[in-house]
Amino acid sequence: MDRDAWQIQRDYRGIIHIDHLATLGMSRAALRWKVDSGRWRQVLPRVYATFTGRLTEHQRLLAACLYAGPAAKIGGLTALQLHGVRHLPPAGNQVHLLIPHQQRVRSVGFVHVHRTTRPDRRALHNGVLPVCSIARATIDAAIACRGLPTVRAMVASVVQEGFATVAQLRSELDQSRRNGSGFARTALDEVAAGVRSAAEAALRTTLKRSRLLPPVHWNPILLASDGTRLPTPDAWIDEVGLAVEVDSREYHLSPADWERTMDRHNRLARHGAQVLHFPPSQVRRTPAQVLHIIEQTYLERHRAGVRAAVEIKGS
Repeated sequence: MDRDAWQIQRDYRGIIHIDHLATLGMSRAALRWKVDSGRWRQVLPRVYATFTGRLTEHQRLLAACLYAGPAAKIGGLTALQLHGVRHLPPAGNQVHLLIPHQQRVRSVGFVHVHRTTRPDRRALHNGVLPVCSIARATIDAAIACRGLPTVRAMVASVVQEGFATVAQLRSELDQSRRNGSGFARTALDEVAAGVRSAAEAALRTTLKRSRLLPPVHWNPILLASDGTRLPTPDAWIDEVGLAVEVDSREYHLSPADWERTMDRHNRLARHGAQVLHFPPSQVRRTPAQVLHIIEQTYLERHRAGVRAAVEIKGS
């Protein structure tokens, strides 16, 4: 076996394109014989597996890229999975590819093709796999998603886990098509305002409906009167020293996590703050009830003239 044939076998893990036949020293007749005899099988048009077992995920990606050609890039949800983003909607069995608009390749089998007139110039290679940049993949996936909660979770995960900054995502979004980008823009605005999770974003949407509450600070840095750093609540109403946290015991994996949450609560309470806790399920399912509780607590503390011995750093 010559070097080129060896490299194809090594890099493509038993997946070959029909254009590889000459390098492998094989005729099309020999290919047909191997397929007809059941030794090999076709997995996509012009793409074959040199074995009969199930393809691994890596082999599926290789097959998709070989099918779509060298200008194709793995994009959208598939690229985000490869980058290691955790909070993603189910991608199903599909491999999402970004291809130049003029390229005559169609979606087939497990390959879902997205055409673009704006190639991703920041794409990188994961071995032989060409993968879109995290910012491009996030925005493309967000535009393709149909629900705001799903987009919120994805964008918050990308930013909070350090994969991309809000500025990088905003730049990518500004260059993308505007049609269908509303959820992505809303989610980016929320993250830019300090929201760190999908549950917090849902709470922010709920509190923005209030005609009663003063401005709400999201994830502020709080200091005690002696300058000691205090726990950062999800939401903070400074006028009356009211903290709102979106969490519950069901979202903590161990008693130690729960104890840390209670310690956060107690440290804020010792400095005159009141802390309200809501589980994410309540924020999603009964937002009106959540808003009513927060507004009533705010009114009670406002009427009583209560303030906390706490200040926001930099305010």
